[in-house]
Amino acid sequence: MSGQIKPSQANVLILIRKLHAINGRYIMQLKLPLQIKTMYKTEKTYITKDKKMLNLINENYSLLLCLQHFDIDFAVDNKTVETLCSENEIDPHTFIIIANLYNGFFPGENDITKIKDIKPVLSFLKNSHSFYIEDKYPELKYYLGKLKNNNSSKDFQMIEKFFVDYFEEVLEHLRYEDEIAFPYFYRLKEKDGVVDKKSFSAKEYRNHHTDIETKLTDLKNLFLQHLKIKSDLNIKRKFLNTLFGLEFDLKIHSIIEEKVLIPLIEKIEGK
Repeated sequence: MSGQIKPSQANVLILIRKLHAINGRYIMQLKLPLQIKTMYKTEKTYITKDKKMLNLINENYSLLLCLQHFDIDFAVDNKTVETLCSENEIDPHTFIIIANLYNGFFPGENDITKIKDIKPVLSFLKNSHSFYIEDKYPELKYYLGKLKNNNSSKDFQMIEKFFVDYFEEVLEHLRYEDEIAFPYFYRLKEKDGVVDKKSFSAKEYRNHHTDIETKLTDLKNLFLQHLKIKSDLNIKRKFLNTLFGLEFDLKIHSIIEEKVLIPLIEKIEGK
């Protein structure tokens, strides 16, 4: 081919190359141009104070869970993020940092240092604990019980034991935070860093922090790779949907603890 084809700005040029050997020579066939259309927006919006919460939820409904963890009602009307935060007495900067995690945006160190109060962060994390214990765990246990009625294979028994052991670890982790770590963090904030750090510290919390979301991924993959259930596909899908949702929220939960909460606590302890 002598000429070079350049794609226009309006259309995406798609080259479908089919090489045919004809008398020892290759001929390249081109099919162009085609307009590519997508059903959904694949990139999420970076959340700022002036964004309408309704639009953000329609773009990414997982933000409903974020609102729930902040104790914000879902009836957001046509309010901006700033207005919604003001009405619920939540620091908009803190809300935006956490909400953007649900949209795939990580905060920088400068963003975290601008958080003035750790109480909204702790409240968010405690509410998420209640969600895991009172909502997700019973839901998964229910679906697993349904599956057990028609499955007695060794693979299923192995997965069931993994599930029980895993959630025992999760519950222990959450109890530790609710009964030991978080009360210390509240006292630390109320007394402006003047507490007995010999009994507990952010360093101890960091060392104790376990990677519970990775084991959840292992549980999910065990189901996807090893357990064949043709007659109970509907229940299995519901179980996996719940696992995927829990995995997503736990990852955000872990990021908040490690990248937001611990640096803030260390800052207060350093005063």
